[in-house]
Amino acid sequence: MRSTVVKSKMYAMKKRRRRALPVVSELIKNKTFYAMMLPGLLFILIIYYMPMFGVVIAFQQYNPFKGIFGSPWIGFKNFEFLFKSDAIYQITFNTIFYNLIFIILGIGLALVVAILIDEIGNRFLAGAYKSILLLPYLLSWVVAEYLLNSFLSLDRGIINQLLQFVGADPVQWYSEPMYWRFILPAAYVWKNVGYFAVIFAAGIAGISSEYYEAAKMDGASKFQQAIRITLPLLAPITITLVLLQAGKIFYAGFGDWGMFYNLPKESGVLFSTTNVIDTYVYRSLKKMSDFGMSSAVGLYQSCVGFILVVASNYVIRRYDRDSSLF
Repeated sequence: MRSTVVKSKMYAMKKRRRRALPVVSELIKNKTFYAMMLPGLLFILIIYYMPMFGVVIAFQQYNPFKGIFGSPWIGFKNFEFLFKSDAIYQITFNTIFYNLIFIILGIGLALVVAILIDEIGNRFLAGAYKSILLLPYLLSWVVAEYLLNSFLSLDRGIINQLLQFVGADPVQWYSEPMYWRFILPAAYVWKNVGYFAVIFAAGIAGISSEYYEAAKMDGASKFQQAIRITLPLLAPITITLVLLQAGKIFYAGFGDWGMFYNLPKESGVLFSTTNVIDTYVYRSLKKMSDFGMSSAVGLYQSCVGFILVVASNYVIRRYDRDSSLF
């Protein structure tokens, strides 16, 4: 009986060695490539993964002087601030509503613009159009705020001056919430469509011209070529962009989405249509300086974004396995 047990253990050890050998030989064979990957992997580890330890602040009554290890543990009480707020439904609706509009308009219009640019025969003109479209993306929302104010200002705004020129009354844009349901999506399109269009234009450049030549021989129009050839072949890029944007649906206030804080110029009258989760938390923090609550909201947004990306990828995977990310 004992000999049988010893033999089985020896067999298991040999099996593990056989499995480990290909891995070791693979590492030795491609050691140069793995060495080249090491700086990038270290960068990702230090910048993105090590700070994740800070999520414990979301469950603490964090005190900067005591630090993470000295601050008391309070569980889920930090999450109560957001979920018990009277404005939770309004800011959640605004955040989801605007981001869905941004995904549809931003990616949809970018596809159209990229296809139109591809039809330009002159390479110099095509490059010039791409540069002009990309320029707004390189501007910050602070600069965009001044540009928008030059259009919407009550006294010197271009739009109000045109209205007065035709005999109409000027509009107080910064006191009328209903207009901002359209102003904010228009501002997002102006700033971001060029960036997405350049990505799609690069994807179109990689499509073989043989497809279009065969379609021309069959008598297909430009519209039919775009629908039957360009859009299907750009599906992987489109799906990737949609999934990345889906992960940001619960983010809306700062960074790339700073428009909600800067463009309305902190006008309290507009909060019903411009206040989102990030801006609401920021204004609350200015009054209370609660780091734990801020971390709790950030963790909540990250978890929801992760769930949305996984769910979206699952739906795409069910219909087309090759187009899914994972």
